[in-house]
Amino acid sequence: MSSEGSASGGGGTERPPLPLEGFRVLDLTHALAGPYCTMLLGDLGADVIKVEPPGGDHARRWGPPFVDGESAYFLSVNRNKRSVVLHLKHEPARDAAIALALISDVVVENHRPGALARLGLGVEELRARKPELIYASISGFGQGRPTLAGYDQIVQGTSGLMSITGSPDGPPTRAGIPVGDIMAGMFTAHAILAALLERQRTGGGRTVDVALNDSLLAVMTHHAGRYFTTGQAPGREGNYHPTIAPYGTFATRDGHLNIAVGSDEQYRRFCEALEAPELGSDPRFATNADRQAVRAELTIEIERRLARRTSGEWLARLEAAGIPAGPIHDLAAAFSDPVAVERGMRVEVEHPTAGRVSQVGSPWKLDGASSPVRLPPPLLGQHTAEVLTQLLGYDEARVRALRPD
Repeated sequence: MSSEGSASGGGGTERPPLPLEGFRVLDLTHALAGPYCTMLLGDLGADVIKVEPPGGDHARRWGPPFVDGESAYFLSVNRNKRSVVLHLKHEPARDAAIALALISDVVVENHRPGALARLGLGVEELRARKPELIYASISGFGQGRPTLAGYDQIVQGTSGLMSITGSPDGPPTRAGIPVGDIMAGMFTAHAILAALLERQRTGGGRTVDVALNDSLLAVMTHHAGRYFTTGQAPGREGNYHPTIAPYGTFATRDGHLNIAVGSDEQYRRFCEALEAPELGSDPRFATNADRQAVRAELTIEIERRLARRTSGEWLARLEAAGIPAGPIHDLAAAFSDPVAVERGMRVEVEHPTAGRVSQVGSPWKLDGASSPVRLPPPLLGQHTAEVLTQLLGYDEARVRALRPD
């Protein structure tokens, strides 16, 4: 654990300490996968120092939309961090970055494999000087594949995800979110937390290597299980579950509902709620295996009954019967849903130039509370002088000297 204090950013408000308070993370990331990882660590209390080039993380220029010149994309994954501008090809700035790495507990980077090693900021150089350092790298296909572009769109294809996403009669389809980037960021944060726990016991650090392609392969779970068992690669199932029926999206009088019937006993209760007991006793639909074999026929029968009432009416009946069902929200409805509101999944933060901006709240609740937004997403270089004077003892002249001519 780093000995120097971390940024409080708490505005003097008393609150319980966060799990990672006292730990420092040097964030050498850009775009999405790396910044998402370090934001998770920052949300848990780590002092995250984001090192950016003079032009900034290129996500600062991704848009529209922009809020008073600030990219909504950048704002979404960079809270609870301090921004330091260092031109790593400029020797004094590079020396400052190395010094920051050596007083940190964790370094996270997602540059092209080998790029930071050429600047003296690679894993071998830094861990040789500080064996207890945890050094995490995120790439598209692993550190041994530097020539392969590590973009989410690419790995959604190479991992097989697009082959199982979309309608059976439609083209391969990407997921609606950059799930490769997000999962890689999450898995990297998980591994870092495990390495920090291990270091408490052994005193040693770890090298963490996470690839976007591996991350999407890792979440294939039962799809991969089907392939390993049968030798047949699953295809696109649209909105229906490949092994459970009825489980999917069904049309009602005025829209659609998601319905998930997970057992034979639940199926019979579903038929009662549907006012269709005859479907519960129909031998074609007796077991899940039977229902899955004739899923198209079953869907027609179910939607014929669902057409009698609105989605809202069916939701009330199914909830009363204990049948898992839910509406299909857009993001406006999702974030205004009472469940999301009660659990603090939309939070507000004051940004120095963008003003009051909304952020997605943290998904975990620790002792019943969400992790606070201690620091808004930083302006480019906002904390350069603060960090270098506070942590490295630089004076004002030395900070100014870091700016290349």
